[in-house]
Amino acid sequence: MRSHVNLSHIVRTCGCFGIARVIATGAARLDEKIARDGAEHVALDIHRSLPPVLDRLRAEGYELVGLEQATGSEPLFAFAFTPRTVLVVGNERTGLEDDVLTRLDRVAEIPMAGLPHSLNAATSTSIAIYEYCRQFPGPTPR
Repeated sequence: MRSHVNLSHIVRTCGCFGIARVIATGAARLDEKIARDGAEHVALDIHRSLPPVLDRLRAEGYELVGLEQATGSEPLFAFAFTPRTVLVVGNERTGLEDDVLTRLDRVAEIPMAGLPHSLNAATSTSIAIYEYCRQFPGPTPR
């Protein structure tokens, strides 16, 4: 994430849905007024580079799912998540880089019907988290 505001909104959403951990890269930081209680209840792990983290998560048995408009992406509203899913969200301007895309198991895309052809990164992430939680309801932290 380039935007601390977007990251803060994502952490707030994760807190609301019981997601316990967010992984970010670069100079990530939260605006606690935006993240609200999510800043206290969601662990934020910051790494220099994403590919090694994705490799480790795959080795731990997670399915890596990108949220991106890409060749071969599946529509989010017909997308069947697995319980052990890592949702990978790219940079607000450039999306997911090639070295990340090649590591993903699958890619989900939110279908657009009008202009602009994409949503804000935090909004897209919130929609994808909602869809995951709709498929796997319950109060158990994820």
